[in-house]
Amino acid sequence: MDLHSIFERAFALQQSGRLAEAEGLYLQILRAAPGDFATLLLLGILRHSQGRNDEALALIAAALKLDPGSELALLNHGNVLAALGRRDQALAVYDRTLSLHPACVDAANNRGVLLWQMGRLGEALTSYDRALALAPGHVEAYNNRGNVLQDLGRLEDALESYRRALALRPDFAQALNNQGNALRKLKRLDAALASADGALALAPRYADALHNRANILLDMKRLDAALADFDAALALEPRHVAALNGRGRALHRLRRFEEALAVLDTALALKPDNAEALNDRGNALQELNRLEEAIQSYDAALAIKPGHLDAMNNRSNAWRGLHRFDEAWEDLERVLAIAPGNAQAWWSKSIVKLQLGDLAEGLRLYEWRKRMPEPIEARSYAVPLWTGAEDIAGRTLFLYVEQGLGDAIQFYRYALMVRGARVILSVPDAAVRLLRDASDTVEVIGWREAPPHFDYHAPLMSLPLAFGTMLDTIPAVTPYLRAQPQRVDKWTARIGQQGFKVGVCWRGAPTVSGRSFPPSCLAEISRLPGVRLISLQKGAAAGLPAMEMLGEDFDAGSDAFLDSAAVMQCLDLVITPDTSIAHLAGALRRPVWVALKHLPDWRWFLGRTDTPWYPGMRLFRQARPGDWADVFAAIASALAAEPR
Repeated sequence: MDLHSIFERAFALQQSGRLAEAEGLYLQILRAAPGDFATLLLLGILRHSQGRNDEALALIAAALKLDPGSELALLNHGNVLAALGRRDQALAVYDRTLSLHPACVDAANNRGVLLWQMGRLGEALTSYDRALALAPGHVEAYNNRGNVLQDLGRLEDALESYRRALALRPDFAQALNNQGNALRKLKRLDAALASADGALALAPRYADALHNRANILLDMKRLDAALADFDAALALEPRHVAALNGRGRALHRLRRFEEALAVLDTALALKPDNAEALNDRGNALQELNRLEEAIQSYDAALAIKPGHLDAMNNRSNAWRGLHRFDEAWEDLERVLAIAPGNAQAWWSKSIVKLQLGDLAEGLRLYEWRKRMPEPIEARSYAVPLWTGAEDIAGRTLFLYVEQGLGDAIQFYRYALMVRGARVILSVPDAAVRLLRDASDTVEVIGWREAPPHFDYHAPLMSLPLAFGTMLDTIPAVTPYLRAQPQRVDKWTARIGQQGFKVGVCWRGAPTVSGRSFPPSCLAEISRLPGVRLISLQKGAAAGLPAMEMLGEDFDAGSDAFLDSAAVMQCLDLVITPDTSIAHLAGALRRPVWVALKHLPDWRWFLGRTDTPWYPGMRLFRQARPGDWADVFAAIASALAAEPR
């Protein structure tokens, strides 16, 4: 067989993917004709496709010595240099290619890819536009152009570019995947999920699409499904650092903090300069009460990316956890020097001020909660917001609770303070009957309800600001809630009068760290002579000491706390962490002791054993983050001294 026939056979084998056979034939030709331009070039292209880029570079360079102006050789020379990370050299080669061959579409497109990777987004966009002017049907250029537009924040333009790619090639999985990312950034999560599903229907083993769909599911709070997709992406590509990062975030949101930390450490072993993983690692360490280590992780993230606003905000929270408020404030000032409108930083400033007892400034800044990326309360109505300055005599004021049951109970007092207006209050459905029974002056409706007409509106937690509340003017007239008399009679008969009756709660909202304690902490109290522990929660728990359970009919049904309020009238004391049970006992003016984490919610302030919100309530605080032993030793000692 002559060399020409061997070459044709080798080229056909290369085109069909039989690379080893093609390589053998090319080498046979080069032994006979070492300076054959086409063979050198095609063997170089073959080795580039195998990832053997150093060998590919030598072969293509040899071809270029034979024909320095070859369009195909120049193009592939640039491609190999780019694959080797020699970006400046690759860019120079693409520029030379285009100067000699202005209509080389692939050089314009590949140059755009390189410029995008180098962060030179405007130039990349110009390069893609040039490619598309030369070849309006260039599908890859439309897809790549969409990626640049995404990075420029021009998301609608990016979507249009992906649509054009998909109109030309409906089965283009990469464009569908990228379209899903743009839709996710626009918060069009259902459409984003449909795009990701479409990409995976075409390419089920597409690891990037699995990773991106997992992020969409994470945004939709479908945590288990997101975790499954991250796992599937990592099964295909175990070193997929972004998927490891995402898996860590999913585990964090599932409150599996130790597992999240281990995954993030794996990501960092693969990519030590991964600022996102270092930031997420700091967040996991915070939840595990390893605050000094968390700060070190944030420091490392900021050393890599000095403008990482999330890391600064999160480090500020860790400083607060250590009661180092000056450092916390300095971090927030750094954030705002870079991004003056950063709502998270302004809201965090409000928490610092409120925890330190500066209600005047703290409550003013607390209004930034409405502008957060995920606003705590941002209902919007056509009527004006009531700030306290407007005359509402004879008008209707619509109030609504923005956070949880505890907030509804604590701040209900402010609804009672409004004078001269009809007041309608929307609360979580479970609290409707409890608060409806409390007063005839406030009309209480459910969570999703709104009156057909009202003149002003306000979130309930904006009323302390509207009333100009200061530390020494907190309205603390209690009780302002009441138990239903027939329920009090029922529970009095069932519980009886004997012993010192202590109602206990040990578990708060699972989504908030530090508002629960191990039930075993109650063991010493349970052994005190004459003390009867009575559970204010349903169900048993691991480590639970002997105590009396109130049965399946206790607070059964959709109404919260009607039985709890009645039972509290029968008790001598309530012991609870920072939960809605604490607020209920305080609003009923029942004796209540609250076990608080080292850095509690701002409303408990710092260092006090009492609270201006609830006269008679007693606070027991952790001396160190995560340490409940000292808290319950103090509670047991105080309870032993109580007269019985």
